[in-house]
Amino acid sequence: MARPQDPPRGFFPFGNPFKNLSSKNPVLTTKLLSLLTSFEVNLASSIRKLVPKEKSEVLTVSWMKQAMESLCETHNGIKTLITDLELPVSDWEDKWVDVYLDISVKLLDLCNAFSSELTRLNQGHLFLQFALHNLETNSPQNLSKAQSSLDSWKQHIVSKNPRMENCRAILSSLVQTLNLPKVKNSAKGKVLMRALYGVKVKTLYISGVFAAAFSGSSQNLLYLTVSNELPWAQSFMEMQNTMNAEIKNIFLSDGLTVVKELGAVDSGVKKLYPAIQQGSLDPISLQPLKDCVTELATGLDLVSKEVDCFFKILLSGRDTLLENLRSIGASTVLATSPKKAAGKNYRGF
Repeated sequence: MARPQDPPRGFFPFGNPFKNLSSKNPVLTTKLLSLLTSFEVNLASSIRKLVPKEKSEVLTVSWMKQAMESLCETHNGIKTLITDLELPVSDWEDKWVDVYLDISVKLLDLCNAFSSELTRLNQGHLFLQFALHNLETNSPQNLSKAQSSLDSWKQHIVSKNPRMENCRAILSSLVQTLNLPKVKNSAKGKVLMRALYGVKVKTLYISGVFAAAFSGSSQNLLYLTVSNELPWAQSFMEMQNTMNAEIKNIFLSDGLTVVKELGAVDSGVKKLYPAIQQGSLDPISLQPLKDCVTELATGLDLVSKEVDCFFKILLSGRDTLLENLRSIGASTVLATSPKKAAGKNYRGF
């Protein structure tokens, strides 16, 4: 059962990270300013689409699917921006590389945790299928089997997933990385760091929502403060405030779970319990539960696919960066000591 936790706390004990992005130098050219503006306008638009129109949309698998799909688009967008900036890895400062690699591996850990929980929830679908099969026969013996399966499903859903226990620590460490490295002598680097800041804020908040939903703990829900100077700040704060207010209410309710579609299945099961216990069930009354089970299974499958897509995007970006670093390292060795390097195989990361 989801239990109310302490309200989410604000972060940034180290100050406002935007200060590191708003220095006057280096000056951005018209082209660079245009690239940054375009990226941030698209970021604002993507965040705005995630603002729930109705309270009933909060913590639904349909919203979660849309949110993860949006993250995939945003992370693909940052790849495109890096290409448009014509900023090869050889021009990256070491601290930029360190930040990217550190963040990416932690996001991959979160993806693994989310995938693990989605797999666990899908395994619970087997209990529901077996129960529905027995309920359709409407015999006293099979109704008893169905009730046993439904009880097993409830126990499975409320059980804890050890993979989710580390999410809080990972999220907290990612919050610390919002304080981006200072950029002194690279206009392109300044654009990249500012764009990455927006990507990280969006990614971190959505990851916190997923972690809260899957762990049943509001301690994983984040409240992030961003500078009003950012074009996407208003959209982000609207999304965050709308989501957090309703999520807090959901956690205060006495439900089996905070994910809406899981709760709908639980409600459907509760409505059938009296008839199951009496040993007689009207087949027509079974349809609402069947619909809820189908909607849940379809939704979880779609969310799983988007999480997998996000994982692949992160892994591809990380592998590309590491491969480029290996190439740079090999070129450096050959340039500084061609005779020595000729007889050895270079090993990078």
